[in-house]
Amino acid sequence: MTVLRTLAHRNPNPPSFLCNTYRLFNAQNTEPYEPTATHYDNLIKAAARNGDFAAIRNLLNKRVRDGCFNTKRTFDFITNTDAGMSVLDELSQTLAHLDHGFPRKSAYYSLIARLCKINRVDDALRLVKTMIQSNYGVNASTFHPILNALTRKKKNTDEARRVMEIMREIRVSPDVTAYNYLLTSHCFTGNLKAAAGLLKEMEAAGMAADTRTYDALVLGACRAGKVEGSMVLLRRMEDEGVGILYSTHAHVINGLLKLGYYAQAVEFVMIYGGKDKKLDEENFGILGSRLIYLKRFEEAKVVLKEMRKRGLVMRSHELQDFYELNLTQNF
Repeated sequence: MTVLRTLAHRNPNPPSFLCNTYRLFNAQNTEPYEPTATHYDNLIKAAARNGDFAAIRNLLNKRVRDGCFNTKRTFDFITNTDAGMSVLDELSQTLAHLDHGFPRKSAYYSLIARLCKINRVDDALRLVKTMIQSNYGVNASTFHPILNALTRKKKNTDEARRVMEIMREIRVSPDVTAYNYLLTSHCFTGNLKAAAGLLKEMEAAGMAADTRTYDALVLGACRAGKVEGSMVLLRRMEDEGVGILYSTHAHVINGLLKLGYYAQAVEFVMIYGGKDKKLDEENFGILGSRLIYLKRFEEAKVVLKEMRKRGLVMRSHELQDFYELNLTQNF
């Protein structure tokens, strides 16, 4: 009955959501509580549901002081719907009143990333404009989610180029990551001429190719049917001590299979085998699955036998079933 009387006599001026939340946690937890990023994300989401932007501001400030930095889930209450976007303007104003420096800057970065994830690139650019006008600290990484969304999700390299021009206009030089987004997009579509132009720009700017740069170039060479060129790039990466991504190997495997070079694809994974068990499981697994799909069963048997010999895990049911049906009698 005490609870019912409490509900019947509501306070006409209730304390904020944040105040109530902290009282609740303090009342229920007598032992010291170590906050986490997930804990703050959940509190911010709850505050957003209640429209308590003062609580959001306090939580965003406090989480940084507690070493619980923003995550990709901090603003996932922003959705690509009328209801989800209706809070954007007030949320932006809230971010403008955060503590100077890292708390404010990181919150804007997280919100920009969220908007790009839900394909609201124009709104993300509007936030960047606010940051520029208010001198909140903009650098090349501010634009990375935007360039990623434009080149990977929207496949709009022209718009990505325009964004890079905006960067130069505000004296923010595009970095190698920014170029890599555009380069990967051109290589994926087989536009090697445009990719070559970007490489010249990067060289003129004094940039060195990194792992992602080479990954994009290998992808471009393979999609254009120039697998020999991709092999040259791999050797150059090894000579220069540049790490090779799993995806880079996958590009070569797919490029060889696309040309019907099945034996060469098997030879390729054999040559690179034995150095990294996880890489071996990835390479042999991809090749085995693709060979089965292409009905190249004899080559697939060779690959799966080698996987068993090397103690590699067959992660897919497809590989396991093929092995059981075709090779178990040999062991």
